[in-house]
Amino acid sequence: MNNINQFNTHIAPTWCPGCGDFGGFLALKQALVKLNLNPDDICLFYDIGCSSNMSSFLKTYGFGGLHGRSLPAACGAALAHHQMPIISIAGDGGAYGEGLNHFIVACRANYNLTFFVFNNQLYSLTTGQTSPTTAKNNKTKSTPYGVIEEAFNPLVTAIVNHASFVARGFSGEVEHLTNLIVKAIKNPGFSLIDLLTPCVTWNKKVQPFSWYQERVYKLNKESYEQEKAIKLALEEPKKLPIGIFYQEKRPSYQQSLPQLKEQPLIKQSIANIDIGDLIKEFL
Repeated sequence: MNNINQFNTHIAPTWCPGCGDFGGFLALKQALVKLNLNPDDICLFYDIGCSSNMSSFLKTYGFGGLHGRSLPAACGAALAHHQMPIISIAGDGGAYGEGLNHFIVACRANYNLTFFVFNNQLYSLTTGQTSPTTAKNNKTKSTPYGVIEEAFNPLVTAIVNHASFVARGFSGEVEHLTNLIVKAIKNPGFSLIDLLTPCVTWNKKVQPFSWYQERVYKLNKESYEQEKAIKLALEEPKKLPIGIFYQEKRPSYQQSLPQLKEQPLIKQSIANIDIGDLIKEFL
């Protein structure tokens, strides 16, 4: 039987004391234990940012991507070995800023992987600049007079682009989040978990933990019709529902490819493949 300690490395987390990332880190390890997975059973793909420092703290197979580019690498791994649980870790900047196009493509294609986004509504690793999810009018280091743009809503975007599992968690509700991660990994398609993670250093005055606690509430159903799910997602920022907003049963990208139905690409032999004609096309 596996245990949570086997996922720890010799490096202790270096996040700020009280950071919301601790809750996400603990919930992820608890979920892996619940799924009876070992460190060599899974592969995680990391972005750049506070949450992706987890690559030093979490003992699994891992890949460090460029800023906003963890998801394409994860999609490639999911195509090569779709029987292995694939998890992509990113912050709201990398996921919904630099990597927004990759996020939308992954939703539409329904790649079999889990996208776990630590959303603190800031670029905190670079000391608190505005991110795509920063609320309108909030003052940050890069917007001292307030944000002009409307905040990006990742849940609505995922729902309308047919991601097959769309959920939100809160780092202050670790057990609830653990169960969301378990269900996301079990989902045979693209799963989004947008995690509300308070930044206790750069956003402690505008949105401290108490700000979230006053607004967070748990959804009482597991999935809603698309229209209702969107309506719930649009309650932000007055209310912050957490749970599963939307699930859609449809084949994953891998399930739609006849080449992958029998076995993963990584397990297929290339001994009898003749690429002579293909090479001739480039000569």
